[in-house]
Amino acid sequence: MRILIIGGTGLISTGIVKHLLARGAEVTLYNRGLRAGIPPPVRWIKGDRANRAAFEGTFEETRFDVVVDMICFTPEDAESSVRAFGGRCEQLVFCSTVCVYGTKISPSVLVDENFPAEPVSGYGRGKLASEGIFLRAMEKGRFNATVVRPSHTYGPGGPLVDQLELTGGAWDRIARGLPILCAGDGLGLWQSTHRDDCAKLFAHAALNPKTYGEIYNGIRDEVFTWRDYYRNGARALDTTATLVLAPAGWMLRALPHRFGFLRETTRFHGAYSASKARAHVPEFLPTIDFETGARETFADLRRRDAWRDSREDREHQELVDEAIRLGFEVVAA
Repeated sequence: MRILIIGGTGLISTGIVKHLLARGAEVTLYNRGLRAGIPPPVRWIKGDRANRAAFEGTFEETRFDVVVDMICFTPEDAESSVRAFGGRCEQLVFCSTVCVYGTKISPSVLVDENFPAEPVSGYGRGKLASEGIFLRAMEKGRFNATVVRPSHTYGPGGPLVDQLELTGGAWDRIARGLPILCAGDGLGLWQSTHRDDCAKLFAHAALNPKTYGEIYNGIRDEVFTWRDYYRNGARALDTTATLVLAPAGWMLRALPHRFGFLRETTRFHGAYSASKARAHVPEFLPTIDFETGARETFADLRRRDAWRDSREDREHQELVDEAIRLGFEVVAA
């Protein structure tokens, strides 16, 4: 297989490259070259997809079996990819997001691919519009399109989110034995998938005819509560977590300029079904448990000197102190 990845050095992309090489694929990356770590024998084409004319012109005389678009975020990006690769590849695999579903809860709790897509964020709306452009391109015979919707994905090369922030400041507090804030009763639902497990779906969807024209949730089936999440994460730090249960609305009013991740995503349930993906792509079998993956991620953060130190975050500490003063419940995760 000759496979092009638009991006290719990000979190999920790193796992995709690894699995594609194991399949014996010839892999080429297209990106700006701002990150190191392109392993041989992977080929690299330097470029910026934001320069649409140059991006599209790069591939005028080139054909790939599969194009994996990891950095398409807007309809304009998607239309550019259709112009670049329409008629020049067998299949285009698009990295979308579960954010396209919005914040409603399925009657069966787990959201599958048939659940109505009603995104509430600009990110989700951009991804959903892009999905439509790729699937319509398939209807017109431009290429076969496959859509993968990951949820929270983690692993070496990135931070491990906490419930409040994408940068994961709570983990340093847990490591120091300090209490952390947790929204509601800590029983909201969440799923986390190691990047290498999520990447299996992309890598093994490639040239799999069952995936043509299909949309998949690319997640590990295990569903956590936030208490579970912090309990397992704390184990990866060889300690325990103490949670201060505070209303999400109270935290957002207290610090309206912070906790955008909580405001937009994690104060709502995030639980999805991947049964369709497993049925069509049997190689998509997540095997990395969260404690093991978290331990690996924490070690990588420290190795890269990217561990977030919470000691200077007086604003956050004062909010924790105020929550305790107000008598909000304190529990062990």
